[in-house]
Amino acid sequence: MFVGSTQAARLMGISARRIRQLLSGGRIQGAFKAGKFWMIPLVEGMPLVSKGKRGPKASWSRKKSSPVTIIHVNQHTIRQNQKQEYAAPVISVKRGKENIYGHEVEIHGPCRVVYRRDRPQSCGARVWIETLSTGQLPPLTPLKRGLERARFQ
Repeated sequence: MFVGSTQAARLMGISARRIRQLLSGGRIQGAFKAGKFWMIPLVEGMPLVSKGKRGPKASWSRKKSSPVTIIHVNQHTIRQNQKQEYAAPVISVKRGKENIYGHEVEIHGPCRVVYRRDRPQSCGARVWIETLSTGQLPPLTPLKRGLERARFQ
């Protein structure tokens, strides 16, 4: 399938002027001019651009990797809950900069339990669960002094 320069610019998320610069430099592979218009072939839905000799690396068509979700059970909170009237949530679900506490977690997808005695987490945890589950954390329902459950997919 072939597209024009403006369509290729939309696909790559860059300006049409930058596409024309790449075309004039011969960096888009398989592109040719038909009359006044450029015909750019698509490989897996994107134009194939060769690397430049200098400067920063190209930033188009990069996918941001999703952060690893870490599930941690806080043993200090478990000890405190035995002495208090209301139970505080002991499970924390950490994804990126977000930290959600709850009493119950459902994990959909593959996960692994990690024990690192010599390299604990920044919170001091030496055992935690890691998962690469993608999806959103839906809103949580509040209890008296905590949150009931945290779900993610």
